[in-house]
Amino acid sequence: MKAAVIREHGGPDRIRIEDIPDPKPGDGDVVVDVRAAALNHLDIWVCKGGRAELTWPHVLGSDAAGVVAQVGPRVRSVRAGEQVVVTAGLSCGACEFCRSGQQSECTEFGLLGMQRPGTFAERIAVPAENVLPMPPHLDFNEAAALTLAHLTAWRMLFSRAWIQPGETVLIHGIGGGVAVAALQLARFGGAEVIATSSSNDKLRRAADLGAGHTINYKETPDVAAAVREITRGRGVDIAIDTVGAATWPIDLAAVRRGGRIVLCGVTTGSRAEADLQAIYWNQLAVFGSTSGSLEEFRRMIAAVRAAGLRPVIDSVFPLDQAREAVARMESGQQFGKIVLTVSE
Repeated sequence: MKAAVIREHGGPDRIRIEDIPDPKPGDGDVVVDVRAAALNHLDIWVCKGGRAELTWPHVLGSDAAGVVAQVGPRVRSVRAGEQVVVTAGLSCGACEFCRSGQQSECTEFGLLGMQRPGTFAERIAVPAENVLPMPPHLDFNEAAALTLAHLTAWRMLFSRAWIQPGETVLIHGIGGGVAVAALQLARFGGAEVIATSSSNDKLRRAADLGAGHTINYKETPDVAAAVREITRGRGVDIAIDTVGAATWPIDLAAVRRGGRIVLCGVTTGSRAEADLQAIYWNQLAVFGSTSGSLEEFRRMIAAVRAAGLRPVIDSVFPLDQAREAVARMESGQQFGKIVLTVSE
């Protein structure tokens, strides 16, 4: 089968299309014929060496949608021929966290495309619990764009920040997959959204998706002050941060007393100073967050189906242009998800 792989660390130029053996499923696995796979910043991180202990050639990719081709002998939850969406989270299944339904807190937690061959391939083998029926209103490209970004945003908003209707949410760097997903899901949850970007075009698109207020941070000397002006001095209830060091000071200054900050990414760096007095005096809650659990995956898919939500697609590339697709993501030009069509 064909797959987008790397044989050494580096930039997108290291990605190549190769023929590799078909996957062999375990007793509890399903084999999926991949129709579409979506990109994440994780793919850039893996390419550049963020995960050292890879087996070469390493297949990239964490998101996928396709058709079940084969099921292992212990699988009863899914049948061959079903159209499914795949979630990337991997866990041991036996520890206290897995037993309590918090797989993303498992000490062995990992992702497809890291601990296991990824989704940029014509076929993948994944644990049966990692697939659910595709929402019927989505095509394969949209379904592939749904999983890692939307599941991460779901956990940030609903499980970590406990979002409530009528609250106000600040989302930094609108345009990336998690940020756009957070905008869609925050609006689904009945919240008002303030979105930031350095691109007025991206801010216009965010407004079209329901952002009530937008801020161009390159044109605004003090983003936190602008947020406080929008909220009449109160501050936002929740700050959703996929950026890291550059936006951390804004988070501390922009959330209300008793507000919540949820962090899932560090694209501008992982080290930042914190005003501890501001945290305790203002009674702030700071949460780290990753991808969600299997139950959160089920709830998110059910909500998408019920609401008719469609992920935002930035662009679609064929599998043999995976290098160009990753380069576009690395450039930061996208708004929404970049998708690879793998097979018809």
